[in-house]
Amino acid sequence: MIYMSDLQIKHPLHLQHPPPHSQQYRLLCAAICFLLAFFFVIASSQLSASAAELSKIQRRGYLSVAVKDNLYPMGFRDASGNLQGYEIDLAKALAAELLGKPDAVKLQPVANRDRLSLVLDNKVDLAIARVTATSSRSRLVSFSVPYYLDGTELVTKDSSVQRLSDLTKRKIVVLKNSSTIAAVRYYLPDAELVAVGSYEEALSLTESNAVTAFAADASVLSGWVQQNKKYKILPTKLSTEPLAVVMPKGLQYEQLHQQVNEAIAHHIADGWLKQRADHWGLP
Repeated sequence: MIYMSDLQIKHPLHLQHPPPHSQQYRLLCAAICFLLAFFFVIASSQLSASAAELSKIQRRGYLSVAVKDNLYPMGFRDASGNLQGYEIDLAKALAAELLGKPDAVKLQPVANRDRLSLVLDNKVDLAIARVTATSSRSRLVSFSVPYYLDGTELVTKDSSVQRLSDLTKRKIVVLKNSSTIAAVRYYLPDAELVAVGSYEEALSLTESNAVTAFAADASVLSGWVQQNKKYKILPTKLSTEPLAVVMPKGLQYEQLHQQVNEAIAHHIADGWLKQRADHWGLP
């Protein structure tokens, strides 16, 4: 799912979440998207990056995008070594919108620590690599409108656990220094948190029944559940975090910003992004 050590700890939304497929939920997501879009699109600073402007990208004939290659189902390599996933689909869709063909894109796998620096250092045009849009990061780069609303959820294989309240005073494993810690402590103050350094450790503790549940981002847990059928994700989301495309900051990139935002907004409106999320089993 990610390497959570570089994520900002955010306060969880103090909301009662309606059922995920209800009309109220869809309206809530739409409202959040538009509000976040307004905030991140207008956010600016005097810092300037050196990634390619849209006119240069069009003359070059391809879009270069940093992506994940080890994070199912966002970005990963299939059995043949080809890059696949939800964010890979989005990268190809942006190439189609900006350059007229989905294969006009060069995908560069990236480690979490390099997701912003590759854009700043002119090594890629964009990064679509499970990056949460935050105010601190927006001082360095620009963010697109959100293409997916992620957030903290919990996974368990304990059949006695059906709802969040069933985890009161139970052991929950979390990644060290992750944004999930604040969310879990807020909603489950009596739970015992066990911090580990990797997903492998978290899986090992959960498999051995040393803990009852694992708290992490929904986009990662969905892949885990698909690959481990005995696990289930509890229905309550503890926080909401917008995933957005990383773009270079500066007025010279305004046309690129506009084209990317319009493309994402179009695919939200026509349901394509939702269809791809469903295809990849994202909640």
